[in-house]
Amino acid sequence: MPQNGKTRNMVTEIMEKFLFSKEVSSEMTIVSNKRRDVHLGDKIFYYLLKASAWSVVLLLVGMIGLILKMSWPAFAEFGIGFFFNPEWNPWTEEFGALSFIYGTVVSSLLALIFAVPVSVGVALFLNELAPTWLSKPLGFLIEMLAAIPSIVYGLWGLFVLAPFLREFVQPFLSDYFGFLPLFQGAPLGVGMLCAGVILAIMITPTIAAITREVFKAIPSSHREAALGLGATRWEMLKLAILKTGTSGIIGAVILGLGRALGETMAVTMVIGNKAVIKASLFESGQTMASILANQYAEADTDLQLAALTAVGLALFIVSLAINSLARVIVWRVEKGFKGAK
Repeated sequence: MPQNGKTRNMVTEIMEKFLFSKEVSSEMTIVSNKRRDVHLGDKIFYYLLKASAWSVVLLLVGMIGLILKMSWPAFAEFGIGFFFNPEWNPWTEEFGALSFIYGTVVSSLLALIFAVPVSVGVALFLNELAPTWLSKPLGFLIEMLAAIPSIVYGLWGLFVLAPFLREFVQPFLSDYFGFLPLFQGAPLGVGMLCAGVILAIMITPTIAAITREVFKAIPSSHREAALGLGATRWEMLKLAILKTGTSGIIGAVILGLGRALGETMAVTMVIGNKAVIKASLFESGQTMASILANQYAEADTDLQLAALTAVGLALFIVSLAINSLARVIVWRVEKGFKGAK
């Protein structure tokens, strides 16, 4: 009997080893088959995509390096104070970017103040209120505004918008709100206000189109649930559409702001091109993009060329800072919604 028990144990061990070896061999076969499934073409395609992705990063790093190299003489001459100096005088070779940063930020913020309410209202009307026979052609016409070249906007602003502001809008603002620093000074037509209005018209189609797509992506069950709980039409739009699509609206606004920050020709034609910092919206100003368009091809000295390149670097830094801030805002809004669930 003991021998029979010992024999059984030996047989059991042999069977376990056999099954284990069989499982190992089957797993190795599966792994080898998976390796065989990865064809040479797949590997080539994978590495091509990987190289394309990294090439974008390398291109960005190369651009930053080139801008820094070209602008280094200006930083060596003026230091970090270049960004805080409002003076810009090619004759005395005294250069500072503060007035251009101010003009860029103020004109872009004005554009957002004018464009965002209109864009969100247009998107709500086209997506939620307008009948189909009206929403499609009207939406197409609004999107067509984004295809108009900026030089056409500039000409229209110079010959139509600026005289209208000079004769009607600016005198009205000066008469009734002249006690505010924003509306003091001579009504010239061209200036910071005109640039803000032009930019608002140019970025409205972008913000409206993206916001409309955001509203389309919201499920109909959100609307039906709000109405089923007794909400009015406005309360449904406020709770089920605007609140749900907050992060998407912020993203659309940031895309519009990106275009406003970098717009060149239209702003150059209507902002007045004067490197000053004034509180009044009637005064002329200048943006970082407009000074580059006006003077880069006519720079007489290496220091002026380096200073203009440093202005371009400042434009890059401002754009990066604003987009980073927007990314943080979107992240916090999305986190808040997840926490509420």
